[in-house]
Amino acid sequence: MLALIAALSVVSRSSHAQTKPETVSILFAGDIVLDGAPGKWIAEGKDPFASVAGILGSTDIRIANLECVVATSGKPSAKIFTFRADPHTLPVLRRYFDAVTIANNHSGDFGKAAFVEMLGHLDRQGVPHFGGGHDLREAHTPLILERKGIKIALLGYDEFMPRSFEADANEAGVAWSEQEQVVADIRRARQHYHADIVIPFMHWGWENEPHSNSRQRDLAHRMIEAGASAVIGAHPHVTQEVEIYQGKPIIYSLGNFVIDSLDNDPQTHGWIARLELTAKGVVGWDTRGADISEEGIPSPTPERITPCSEVDGAGIGSCSNRIVGFEGRH
Repeated sequence: MLALIAALSVVSRSSHAQTKPETVSILFAGDIVLDGAPGKWIAEGKDPFASVAGILGSTDIRIANLECVVATSGKPSAKIFTFRADPHTLPVLRRYFDAVTIANNHSGDFGKAAFVEMLGHLDRQGVPHFGGGHDLREAHTPLILERKGIKIALLGYDEFMPRSFEADANEAGVAWSEQEQVVADIRRARQHYHADIVIPFMHWGWENEPHSNSRQRDLAHRMIEAGASAVIGAHPHVTQEVEIYQGKPIIYSLGNFVIDSLDNDPQTHGWIARLELTAKGVVGWDTRGADISEEGIPSPTPERITPCSEVDGAGIGSCSNRIVGFEGRH
């Protein structure tokens, strides 16, 4: 009898050791502008996300960069490009995304009042947002999402001019990317909010540059050292390289996703990044390509090969886009 009990105990321990930890999947999409042709699509009852719905539905959480103000008020800033979407576009956005970063160089295109109006529209439509707020403190407060017992903190930062869009102690705006503040925010997300996972979504780099610059790389490394689980980037309107630093992925730029202001061929190819998470960090990731039409509408690219984690999670491999479903890669 004692031998039987001992054997059952060994089997129980072995079974427990082989149980996979709980995982949560999250995706990040690049620049979304619901102005111009994509906005007209929605006004006409069409869905600009329909072709990529399968990919967007493949993870537990979906995040994107909302690269426009959503408002009816305000006057355009003195810029070459200004983007303002109609609030009626938000129900379509909400259908596909669980949250958006508003830390970018177009959120303030129509002034502070329009930015504050957007905050109200997002809240009323149930679209969580981060990287901006009614004041400096709110702009730097992480969005906390919890799934399957895993607490995820999302932070958003802009470091592309104009800096006049920045929030201050008593004025609405975006979170500006000051290195010391970014590091402090990441540490606070860990220590104060007790986040298991911290992911900054950056708006950085030079437009049309296919490779990250020294500023991006230095800041990305500092964020990882401060406790970031991964770093995601946008703004260059083209994809940039992926780096693994201290075992954690840095995807420097996702490129475009929904936008009709396209200047060249590289701007018509974007990525969706998908991460698989446990409470201890990223255990697998991949990217999926999206081609953007002249009207700014994305479509899948099953023929493409894009970066992904190697099976052991330690390096960077290449994955076929023919498989839409996501089960991580580890």
